[in-house]
Amino acid sequence: MQEKSRYFMELAYDGTNYHGWQRQPQSISVQEVLEDGLQKMLRQNVKIQGAGRTDAGVHAAYMVAHFDYSGEIDLEHLVYRMNRWIPKDIAVYDIKPVTENAHARFHAYKRSYEYHFLLRPDPFQVHQAYVLFRKPDFDLMREAAAILPQYKDFECFSRTNTDVKTFICDLTEARFEFKEHKVIFHITANRFLRNMVRAVVGTLLDIGYGRKSIEDMHRIIASKDRSEAGSSAPSGGLFLTQIHYPKELFL
Repeated sequence: MQEKSRYFMELAYDGTNYHGWQRQPQSISVQEVLEDGLQKMLRQNVKIQGAGRTDAGVHAAYMVAHFDYSGEIDLEHLVYRMNRWIPKDIAVYDIKPVTENAHARFHAYKRSYEYHFLLRPDPFQVHQAYVLFRKPDFDLMREAAAILPQYKDFECFSRTNTDVKTFICDLTEARFEFKEHKVIFHITANRFLRNMVRAVVGTLLDIGYGRKSIEDMHRIIASKDRSEAGSSAPSGGLFLTQIHYPKELFL
């Protein structure tokens, strides 16, 4: 029997119509759609492993997943066929051969997210940004965001009852970008906890609206208590945007 080769699939999706990345028993997911497509195209029982698990309604401007296949593949033609078959709110950009032990999740050493705010309604971005009908104090939010890289333990922003073994994250970027009527919050770390970015954004909004102070950010992080942080911001404004891997994984 021919040995299996491993491949990285680079893709993007609008998460509006999906119950997150991970396959669900009763709801449609991005993983399910891609696995069904690969199995139809390759005529093998193909399972894919994503670089992470985005929640329902969260988008990915760039996601990576790996899969194994035994046999020859015309990768360019497979990309073409996949994009003809899958729904238009998912796009496969490229499929690349990698080393046999390359792992889309565990070999990623840096990830970036963006959270998009709109300062006025936009009918063309109904599901891709969070509309702020009352403008918060972004100067306060910017000061509070600058506190985040001073810490490593972000248990206070993690979903409760999670199975992770550590809440330590090496957070290297937390900044705001202003574009006319849009504001983008950029955040980068080696890893993220479940629901972490939306909890961070919700806490920053509490500070921007005066419900919490800048100094509260220190107290919240030190508490390690999710109930001390703000509510999770809506999923539609969140995008996974970058994932970095060691170059030696690629053949």
